[in-house]
Amino acid sequence: MIRHLITCEYSPQTGGVSDYSGLVAVGLRERGEEVHVWCPGRAGDEAGEAGVVVHRALGSFSPSDLVRVGRRLDPFPAPRHLLIQWVPHGYGYRSMNIGFCLWLLHRSLIRGDRIELMVHEPYLAFERSALWQNAAALVHRLMTMIILASTRMVWISIPRWEACLRPYTLGRRIRFRWLPIPSNVRIADQAGPIQVIRRKYAQDSLLIGHFGTFGSAIVSLLEPVLVSLTDRGSLPKVLLMGQGSQKFLGELVARRPQLAGKVCATGTLTETELSVHIAACDLLVQPYPDGVSTRRGSTMVGLAHGKPVVTTSGHLTEPLWQDSGAVRIAPVGDTIRLVEMIEQLLGDSKSRVRLGEAARQLYEQRFDISHTIGALRGEPSQTVQNACVS
Repeated sequence: MIRHLITCEYSPQTGGVSDYSGLVAVGLRERGEEVHVWCPGRAGDEAGEAGVVVHRALGSFSPSDLVRVGRRLDPFPAPRHLLIQWVPHGYGYRSMNIGFCLWLLHRSLIRGDRIELMVHEPYLAFERSALWQNAAALVHRLMTMIILASTRMVWISIPRWEACLRPYTLGRRIRFRWLPIPSNVRIADQAGPIQVIRRKYAQDSLLIGHFGTFGSAIVSLLEPVLVSLTDRGSLPKVLLMGQGSQKFLGELVARRPQLAGKVCATGTLTETELSVHIAACDLLVQPYPDGVSTRRGSTMVGLAHGKPVVTTSGHLTEPLWQDSGAVRIAPVGDTIRLVEMIEQLLGDSKSRVRLGEAARQLYEQRFDISHTIGALRGEPSQTVQNACVS
């Protein structure tokens, strides 16, 4: 089978969609498929990892770019299978590229392509007194109707997206299936470097980690936790990992001088470096304003590495997180409860080990990339069946 993966970003571009696209492309190729990735970037074709063919031909997703890519797709045997990585803000035109959606509809109706969508995020929400966002949110819903008209198969990163998208099918029979986001960080088995990291950051203390991009909504939840732990005298060393961590650390210490010397930051890390740093942590604290969900790659990294994770539940949190017992979870905004959970784990090494083992088992059983590839290929699996959304 020849599979065409169309994405708004791809390595060496950084970002969650880029990482996910790379995992899927390589995974499909390793299962014997011929995989072509169509993405923006400096024009040209190249051989990617594992024999994936990368076409950096989508430019700025302008009409001329789309026509040119369409002409290059046409010689491939019909029906062509297109897997679209969908985030509305990823395709240019200030997140309002109606032309891209119309192009997909044309590929489906006129060229006979079989189009599948992988929806990472559906559309912007309407907000009071936010004129531009509301205008964009309205356009996003029009884009949603057009792009759903091009397909009968939609993969969704969390079940909640079906309720968001279903009204815009306009009664068409479209199949929705839940496809959780896997970890995008391969585990590096390097005991020596892990000990180096512990000596550098933890010394003789335990080490709390947080991995992310340090957006304002998340750090507004993380900062009170760190301050509360310090005020209670129970904050060990903290390691902030990922793009934006150093900037946040500088701002944090300026506001909270008592955290100086207790919190460190790595900045952006390579995949291997990040794996080693995650492995060096005793537990991870990963609060989210909408709650943990199966689209949160930063939590998936912790689970894959077998780390105890303390996180939050919100309106996007699936029941499996409570049911699995593989994470400790408190309601969004309940700093006191979150701190109590962290303190309990810091004081109980056996609980940390049990929770880490449960995290790894949950990841392997439900979220590993092998489940993603199997689902996309239509391979029968109990895990995939359980993840089906009608």
